[in-house]
Amino acid sequence: MKIIPLKESNFSASKTKDFTLLTDENFNTVTGIKMSVQPFLIITENDYILLDAGIGWKNEDGNSVVSTLLERESIYPEQVTKLLLSHLHKDHIEGAVRLTDYGYEPTFPNAEIYIQKRELDFAMENKGNPSFDFEVLENLIQLPNIIWMNDDNGKITDEIFYEVVGGHTPFMQVFWIKENGETVFYGADDLPQASYLKYHLAYKSDFDGRKAMELRLEWEKKAIENHWKILLYHDLEKAVIEI
Repeated sequence: MKIIPLKESNFSASKTKDFTLLTDENFNTVTGIKMSVQPFLIITENDYILLDAGIGWKNEDGNSVVSTLLERESIYPEQVTKLLLSHLHKDHIEGAVRLTDYGYEPTFPNAEIYIQKRELDFAMENKGNPSFDFEVLENLIQLPNIIWMNDDNGKITDEIFYEVVGGHTPFMQVFWIKENGETVFYGADDLPQASYLKYHLAYKSDFDGRKAMELRLEWEKKAIENHWKILLYHDLEKAVIEI
């Protein structure tokens, strides 16, 4: 497998979930939670798999950061075959669509987009919650290439496995990609930064912080035993770790 981190940048997220780009000048003065936004492209023998879609951050030239990073690898959005969404918070889905003169269009037009139906139901019951961008979400779910998921666990292909675990959100799902004896694990916002393995805490920002903490302890043990590569969506410095 080839793992390509697609880091949009480091940001500060306010209580109202507004994202401010972190720079050398404002890093120590801006308030909010500091985090990266970092989707991942996994290339297997059969698929180009995108794990979450970022916030669609744009370069100064108006092109999206993710598209620019893909082009540096000689990869184009049309080549992505699967977009796996862990949950529906704005910083994980806004890059899945782009606004054009003709309305919203898929950023990755040939990709099947995998969404947990129960996660959508939870989002729609929480209109006004600033963690969600309902304009983007409502346009995203109108796309023709949505694969609605309802099971608690299973496999998408012989290489891609998922489980609905909750924690950060009630129906957040995590993914394993396995090929040729190698396992990549994506714990999304239950395991967003390496420090979450160092400090065993229940975070108030999670829907069920205790459950997320217990999951991390379980995953840490299995990662060590099975030599997983762990993908970190929100780590300021690291993208992939092995423990």
